[in-house]
Amino acid sequence: KPYQGMGGESGGVIGMLEVIQSDFARLETETKAAESQAQAVYDKFTQDSSVDKAAKNKDVEYKSNKKESESEELLEKKADLESTQKELDAALRYYEKLKPSCVDAGVS
Repeated sequence: KPYQGMGGESGGVIGMLEVIQSDFARLETETKAAESQAQAVYDKFTQDSSVDKAAKNKDVEYKSNKKESESEELLEKKADLESTQKELDAALRYYEKLKPSCVDAGVS
């Protein structure tokens, strides 16, 4: 029997165009939904990143100020230590000068 074509199947070319149109409409709807979801994820990520960046910038600023403050404090403490060491050295030298006279006085 010779091939008769698809004459009885869903309207030929018009049916095929209807199938293509419905496939396109479905694909368009799915694509819009996927794009909308991806945009929402991107917006949330951008917002979270902005908040995180601001917090980290504040942290850097705080730590920089703390470092500067502690560096100044360290310099002051080193100066105090140097001054105190000089006083101690002077007191020890004076003690060494006084020691012989105290020891000699106790012998007599």
